[in-house]
Amino acid sequence: MLLEDLKVVLKVAEFRNITAAAESLDMRTATASAAIKRVERSLGVELFIRTTRQLRLSVVGERYIPNCAQALQILDLAQQNVKDDLDIIEGELKISVPSDLGRNLILPWLDEFMAIHTGITLKLHITDSNIDFYRDPVDIAIRYGTPKDANLYGFKICNVPRVVCATEQYLKNHTKLKHPNDLISHNGLLYQLHDIIHDVWEFAEHGKPIKVKMQSNRSSNDAELVRRWCVSGKGVAMKSSLDMSNDLLNEKIVPVLTDFTPKPSELWLICPSRQTITPALRLLREHLKEKCHIILTQLIDKGVLQKIDLQ
Repeated sequence: MLLEDLKVVLKVAEFRNITAAAESLDMRTATASAAIKRVERSLGVELFIRTTRQLRLSVVGERYIPNCAQALQILDLAQQNVKDDLDIIEGELKISVPSDLGRNLILPWLDEFMAIHTGITLKLHITDSNIDFYRDPVDIAIRYGTPKDANLYGFKICNVPRVVCATEQYLKNHTKLKHPNDLISHNGLLYQLHDIIHDVWEFAEHGKPIKVKMQSNRSSNDAELVRRWCVSGKGVAMKSSLDMSNDLLNEKIVPVLTDFTPKPSELWLICPSRQTITPALRLLREHLKEKCHIILTQLIDKGVLQKIDLQ
């Protein structure tokens, strides 16, 4: 009986659907079906009851599959311990990254990481949506904001100040921005996630909150598109300083309202279980921390951020 076949069986049991399980494993449905048949033939029993509309565990399957899952976890842990002892850095990283940060910063950082650790392979999933580790084909997610699910394992990479920015040409053609309330007369470039448009921008002045509801003729669920609109002079954006770092450092855009503090964020590396906390993941976290530190330090040197913004 092949271990890979057992992994297919466990995934089918998880999804209760052969096609969905096959997609998550990056294989053809026919290949997954053949794996199930080989395991059932080896055991001499049926693990699943199949009908034209649904698939469910048989009585034997309900007893066998939890034991099988536990055995595979023990085996995976043993294999990982051997690699840890030998300092072997290899394996597949299945990572989900945000659209803007992922394409423009994390992608080249991952290329550097793989050039150093040549035993690593990569599957990259780009989306701004929340990740369901039991549905989506990823083991690691890099996301803004503190993880809210207590069942997940999170590793903070850094604090990420937000910036309000626009092109100099846009600012020349519109009323001056001296206070967040002046934003009311400007066009906000808005980010939308799960049908919620983030049109209320929050600031702090001497510890007191300020909230401004923005007017806008553009919104998108793709953070990179919001950045592109900003760089092309379509309005004012409030974005992660990491997302906007290249454009700020190259002076394609300029920060505004620098005397006020936009509500900050954090960057986290998230994984679903202890089994995914490998030496490669730990090294990746340190690599990302170093790269983020370099970018944020450059923004401080440029005068875009202050050191206090990172605390």
